[in-house]
Amino acid sequence: MTHATMENQVREKGMAAATSVVAAIFLTGLKLVIGIMTGSLGILAEAAHSALDLAAALITFFAVRVSDRPADDTHLYGHGKVENLSALAETVLLLVTCVWIIYEAFNRLLIEMVEIDPSVWAFLTMGISIVVDFSRSRVLYRAARKYKSQALEADALHFSTDIWSSSVVIIGLAFVKFGELTGQTAIFARADALAALVVALIVIYVSLQLGGRAVDALVDRAPHGLAEQITTAAAQVKHVQRVLQTRVRGSGNHIFVDLRVAVPRQLSFEASHAVTDQVQAAVQTISPTADVIIFPVPIAEEEGILDHIQSIAARGHFDVHNVTAHLTPRGMWIDLDLEVAPDETFERAHAQATELETRLRAELAQPDSRIADINVHIEPGSEQLIEGKEMSAQRAAEFIARIETHRQEIPHARAIQDVDLQHLDRTVYLAFHLVLDAELSIAQVHGIAEEMENRLRRDFPELGRVVIHTEPVREGKS
Repeated sequence: MTHATMENQVREKGMAAATSVVAAIFLTGLKLVIGIMTGSLGILAEAAHSALDLAAALITFFAVRVSDRPADDTHLYGHGKVENLSALAETVLLLVTCVWIIYEAFNRLLIEMVEIDPSVWAFLTMGISIVVDFSRSRVLYRAARKYKSQALEADALHFSTDIWSSSVVIIGLAFVKFGELTGQTAIFARADALAALVVALIVIYVSLQLGGRAVDALVDRAPHGLAEQITTAAAQVKHVQRVLQTRVRGSGNHIFVDLRVAVPRQLSFEASHAVTDQVQAAVQTISPTADVIIFPVPIAEEEGILDHIQSIAARGHFDVHNVTAHLTPRGMWIDLDLEVAPDETFERAHAQATELETRLRAELAQPDSRIADINVHIEPGSEQLIEGKEMSAQRAAEFIARIETHRQEIPHARAIQDVDLQHLDRTVYLAFHLVLDAELSIAQVHGIAEEMENRLRRDFPELGRVVIHTEPVREGKS
């Protein structure tokens, strides 16, 4: 998230919370005055409800300001839990108020008869309350959804429940008024207390829902279904054999994701890192702002024999290439090239080859899979750039002529192109393109290239590096 985006988020959330404080002050004062004037427990209950809204709005106002602070040395995961704490505090305040409302309602229903004046001011007050509550709840819900803020959601719930509870109070006052008009005051006067009781039950129901979500966040309960979605998305990334562990937790409007994914052990460090980048991108398609940590675990599942050999060599820090293996009745034969430092002594280089062979035999030898022989070809690795010199045109012509002769003798070889010949130290570097029939299998292509290289090495013993780039014949050309 950019600095500008963060500033905009803080400003919008702060403005939504601040206007809620103002609205709660206005409604609390209005309901308290009219409730005392009319004697309506329903309106007084609503005044208490609005007073709690005011306390909640103040808590929310300070919570959203603190929760958006960046992580620091003492809060390494940020301050998002402050929002969850504020939502829980609001729940406790609401439940305490409901206890008083329920007590007073039962007192008026069963013991004490209180005279109520259902004046036009009472109805007007509750109508104003509904309008203000509707306006504030929409603004708060919009900001809560936009920034996934539980504190703002809690505030929005306060104002939205006020709409229903105010409607119930209006109905209760209407029954009291009806009782006055019909001369049945004793019966209908209790409708106001019943309305207050209904208001309290509504508030309790909503408070328990809100409190449950706050507690879930505080005890790091994963958002419902999110871990399963993330696991499914991560498992579809190439080279992810399976997802070993998924941990998800929320902190305010932030989501933290920890993943352990199994990857083939022969992957290089760079390749494994690329896999984790792809997994992170997949997770953020589900939760765009998630803070994701991915730990790749190398495993040997679905691994071929050549991959297995490469993995053994990599664990021992042996630089190998050109690895081949084949089976005979006597067992498996393994051939590979081992690169060592150019200035390494033959004795130490041979010791490395012996150690590699020992490791391969120890791990690959099985009762049903014997190792017939392991041939390690030692060669010097390139540690620096070698200066090359162009070959003379006359000498290059001799090479090109022999390449063309062999090309004509080898079936399916259609042309040679882009021949490069250079002197590297005491050897000759040769590279060229060999055009072959497109319908050949890759095994046939490899065999032709290998045959061409073997013929050239017999003709020119000074050859060092030979690179034959094979490509299919283009349509219309031979």
